[in-house]
Amino acid sequence: MELYNSIIEKVNGHLGSTVPKKYAYNPDKTWEDVGGNQLIMMKESAYELGGDNKPAVNYACISSDDYVTEDEIWVYGKDLNEINGSVSFARIVLVKVDSLKGEGEEDTEPLFRAIQDIDFVKYHVYPKGYMIRSSSDSFREQVRVSKDAVKKGISFEQVGNSYIKEYKKNPNVLAVRVIFATVDDADYAEMRKDAKKVRDITKTLSRILEGMSTDCHSCSLKEICDEVEGLKELHFGKEKKEFKG
Repeated sequence: MELYNSIIEKVNGHLGSTVPKKYAYNPDKTWEDVGGNQLIMMKESAYELGGDNKPAVNYACISSDDYVTEDEIWVYGKDLNEINGSVSFARIVLVKVDSLKGEGEEDTEPLFRAIQDIDFVKYHVYPKGYMIRSSSDSFREQVRVSKDAVKKGISFEQVGNSYIKEYKKNPNVLAVRVIFATVDDADYAEMRKDAKKVRDITKTLSRILEGMSTDCHSCSLKEICDEVEGLKELHFGKEKKEFKG
């Protein structure tokens, strides 16, 4: 399953010159989850990740190749207990999955469902004192962190463990790397472009499942199909399978 590989291969190059701090996954070292949306007022806030119009990017990529072989959290820049004002922010998730193959070829529907399930994880993690505001249109994920959470020692390691624990509930997930970045020299503009490309690939898969036309010259998604290895094969493979009945 190689649809996102070209994006995954660029991730490290966008994260600046800082050497990341790395933490192995520990399910016993998660941050308290409040189980639903929370409201942190400005007067309760210590700072915002992506606040004051600073960049704030989020996306997740999956692959069955060995880009990620173990569950881990990488932190580029200051941790949550070291920040004292608005900073740029990125959260990128790389997920290794089973190949999701059907009868000798990639099976489009299970693949799309797995991608959806993995993407929806971000709507099921609610760390206490860590209010997430996201926009699928702008690919932003802005976070307001409370003074109380900072005082109690909240860290990206603990928040990352919370995310991985949720991802691991999916039987197709083999390994997860959660990357947090707060550094100034990361290329957030390029990360935003990659986030858009991830969205476009997933949108194309959805259209394939809906039975989009195989006339490439009239298709509005031709550019992304031409660029991403495997999309055309999935599309025409699905048509061939349906024709055979």
